[in-house]
Amino acid sequence: MPLAAMPSASSFLSRCRPTLAVAVALLCAIAAASSAAGGGAGRRGPIATAGKNYTRVCDPARFAALGLDASRFRYCDASLPYADRVRDLVGRMTLEEKVRNLGDQAEGAPRVGLPPYRWWGEALHGVSDVGPGGTWFGDVVPGATSFPLVINAAAAFNESLWRAVGTAVSTEVRAMYNLGHAELTYWSPNINVVRDPRWGRASETPGEDPFLVGRYAVNFVRGMQDVAGGGCSAAAADPFARPIKVSSCCKHFAAYDVDAWFKADRLTFDAQVQERDMVETFERPFEMCIRDGDASCVMCSYNRVNGIPACADARLLTETVREQWQLHGYIVSDCDSVRVMVRDAKWLNYTGVEATAAAMKAGLDLDCGMFWEGARDFFTTYGVDAVRQGKIKEADVDNALTNVYLTLMRLGFFDGMPEFESLGAGDVCSKDHKELAADAARQGMVLLKNDARRLPVDPNKIKSVSLVGLLEHINATDVMLGDYRGKPCRVVTPYNAIRKMVKATYVHACDNGACDTAGGMGRAARTAKIADATIVIAGLNMSVERESNDREDLLLPWNQTGWINAVAEASPYPIVLVIMSAGGVDVSFAQNNPKIGAIVWAGYPGEEGGTAIADVLFGRHNPGGRLPLTWFKNEYVNQIPMTSMALRPDAARGYPGRTYKFYDGPAVLYPFGHGLSYTNFSYASATTGATVTIPVGAWEHCKTLTYKSGAAPSPPPACPALDVARHRCDEAVSFAVTVRNTGGVGGGHVVPVYTAPPAEVGDAPRKQLVAFRRVFVPAGAAVEVPFALNVCRDLAIVEETAYTVVPSGASAIIVGDDALALSFAVTINLAV
Repeated sequence: MPLAAMPSASSFLSRCRPTLAVAVALLCAIAAASSAAGGGAGRRGPIATAGKNYTRVCDPARFAALGLDASRFRYCDASLPYADRVRDLVGRMTLEEKVRNLGDQAEGAPRVGLPPYRWWGEALHGVSDVGPGGTWFGDVVPGATSFPLVINAAAAFNESLWRAVGTAVSTEVRAMYNLGHAELTYWSPNINVVRDPRWGRASETPGEDPFLVGRYAVNFVRGMQDVAGGGCSAAAADPFARPIKVSSCCKHFAAYDVDAWFKADRLTFDAQVQERDMVETFERPFEMCIRDGDASCVMCSYNRVNGIPACADARLLTETVREQWQLHGYIVSDCDSVRVMVRDAKWLNYTGVEATAAAMKAGLDLDCGMFWEGARDFFTTYGVDAVRQGKIKEADVDNALTNVYLTLMRLGFFDGMPEFESLGAGDVCSKDHKELAADAARQGMVLLKNDARRLPVDPNKIKSVSLVGLLEHINATDVMLGDYRGKPCRVVTPYNAIRKMVKATYVHACDNGACDTAGGMGRAARTAKIADATIVIAGLNMSVERESNDREDLLLPWNQTGWINAVAEASPYPIVLVIMSAGGVDVSFAQNNPKIGAIVWAGYPGEEGGTAIADVLFGRHNPGGRLPLTWFKNEYVNQIPMTSMALRPDAARGYPGRTYKFYDGPAVLYPFGHGLSYTNFSYASATTGATVTIPVGAWEHCKTLTYKSGAAPSPPPACPALDVARHRCDEAVSFAVTVRNTGGVGGGHVVPVYTAPPAEVGDAPRKQLVAFRRVFVPAGAAVEVPFALNVCRDLAIVEETAYTVVPSGASAIIVGDDALALSFAVTINLAV
């Protein structure tokens, strides 16, 4: 059974959000006692000192091995506040020692007992060994659980699943840390919005909707970071003292979604972004990640935003991330971003010293360098000169180190964290984690087409099956793992899993160059003729869509379309097509071909992907996933260049807009939220409308609205719109939806909720996702799903002026997608 879905919530914007409730889980007395007793001494861990390994810096035995007395260092006094301890640590260091700890491969300061630390860790969809050796596999840890790629997880629309995956990943990190195989800081998740379907990194992200992306971020980060239990009152008052299990980092800030598209390159690209789009789309997931997820790290991106490198933009890093959103952690550069300012962007013709000073003064705390080029990061290379030449103050260095070492304090790097010290090799690749990976893959499968109920295939009614496709997809030991993978616990391929369902399995697998030859297509057609059912597995791989490689079209490569049609024509029965990809693929040929009876999007489903694919195809699991991004026909790529950052349609240029929120053209193949089931559902609600009267206080000011041509109300309202930043935002609309399963098989079902502004409002989203719930409904049963929408948060729009406002008039609440939907009006009266 899938994990029970948890209620959806969303990030409050500006002042219409609850006061941050800091859940502190530090067991202060236990930690202090452990520190005093020297717990952990002699255990194998990542802090190597004098031939021994330790799991915490302030182990008295470790200091003794250095010829030091831990009691003489106040930063090791666990009874003091973290801020005081970090102040003592930084204050003991010379300028040269400080600067040597500003890079991802921090050198430590042996003179004061500080060990080296490798900051760079990746955990996009499981513990990865990408990076300069801070995480590694071998001996007692041969691998870690490889979950589905993020785009697959997003398709599940299940917040409790996302948190569970984050929790499992952080447990494996902590176990590996105890064994000396990992550090405690991981630069995941990637929460950039997929603005354009050609972007090569779509696999790493939760899709095209900023609210969906933000909710994924909040839950994954909470799973990575939150420590269960209570805390002490002193820590509860200070969010910088909240203990965290593993540090999670939301990246890449901001407006980053062009890697390498024709002549456009992420290292030199200058994203020209309107303020409204920044607030509405590019910033919102990061705001949610920081405010609601309490992420302890943000990574800035390579690109420039309106002329300024993201990693040197004080408005983005200091004013927005740290001051407005209240980041409790550190800011790190995408690796080599500071060097990129000088070498690639040639920004202001800055030298290394000047770029280092600009980035640090803007708010960058840690500079990640490119270890595979053998080059040091800019901060450690030029930091001392930047101070000596008067470009920055030594106090700027102190501030940066304070942010990074406060994070390590919260992780228990200095004192240990007793809650996790028992974790070991048995907690990596556990049975529960492998089953969670399989469940996540099942929940993310999307049924795109199912004519005449071609699926599920009943294994009891067929004697044989033909499996046709690229070898790398059929025997997907690599493709299913995607990018930023580690070494998996195991890989269950589609071939292996389908063989368990149907013993008589005929296979025709070819490589990229042999599928479309006459001989290859002939063999594929003959294979399809001899079986009771034919399954074709096709799609993309990381050579087509990945970091540093955007797509130029949305078609299947390697003439897969031709041989898929040939197989379909030869098969005596309609075939089943399984697509492996991250971004959308134009499979309109298959959608329109009656001899292709069903299409399943499998994404890149991780190490247990074969099991999930077989379970869906043969009816052990009823698919309930939804597309987290729009699938366009290939004609879309001729309608708008990838480098145009605007989301809204541009009539002057003939651009049709982007994502389901704004696209108004004919090129949609499958819309955002599309997904079929093996059963049928219906909706009902007792709510048919609502009216909300919002009193406008004397201290508040009404804002103007943009109306469609000729649609402005007459007479105009006394108050067209209310600025939510100046309102208490207590108003809410509550309703419930009854979801009934009218078919013969139980299944998971995603209930999405959208809002749409009044029809007369112009230049606004067509609709926008504001809530969702995934529920399991047994056959013939019904489930009531409650929702409570905050008016300021969920019925607001971002005006041309970049104010976030609640418009007066009749907005709409829309429940559902495709043919299954209900809606009702919510009339907003702004009472002046």
